[in-house]
Amino acid sequence: MQTREKREKEREEMGDTRRVGVAVDFSPCSNKALRWAVDNLARKGDHLIMVVVRPDGHYESGEMQLWETTGSPLIPLSDFTNSTIMKKYGITPDPESLDIVTTASKQKEIVVLLKIYWGDAREKLCQSVDNIPLDSLAIGNRGLGKIQRVLMGSVSNYVVNNAPCPVTVVKSND
Repeated sequence: MQTREKREKEREEMGDTRRVGVAVDFSPCSNKALRWAVDNLARKGDHLIMVVVRPDGHYESGEMQLWETTGSPLIPLSDFTNSTIMKKYGITPDPESLDIVTTASKQKEIVVLLKIYWGDAREKLCQSVDNIPLDSLAIGNRGLGKIQRVLMGSVSNYVVNNAPCPVTVVKSND
C-alpha cells in the first residue's frame, strides 16, 4: 500500500489534480461545508467530490444492490443535476447545493462529481478517503450538545480521528 505522501508526489510529477471531498447530506450544515470547501479549498482544475452516505437498507433495485459495498460510480455534475437520474439513487439534491456546485464548476473551472455510499456514515466517509482517493475532506458539524453526542455519536469527531487525510470540520451556527 502506498503512503499518502508518495501518492501526492506522484500526482505532482504527473500533473494530476487534487481531489477535495465534502461530506454532504443536503442539510444547511452540509451546504455550509460545501460552500466553505469551494471558497477555501478548491482550485482551478481540482476535482470536488461530494460524498453522500445513505442509510443501510434493503434495496430492490439491482444497481443499489451492486453498489452497497463499494459505493456508486462517480456521478458527473450533468447527471447529478438531472432529477430523473438522481431518483434512481434515492437522492434529491436541494437547490442550494446545486447552485453552489454549478457556479463553482463554471467560475473556478473545477470538476464536480458525486459518490454515494450506503451504510454507517462514520465508516463510509473514512473508507471514501482511500477508495476514491481523497486528498482532503470537509464535513459539517451539527453542533450537538455533550449529551446528544454521547447518545448519537459525532460523525465529524469520528472522521477527524480515523480518516487518513486532513479533515476540516465546518461548524454550524444554527
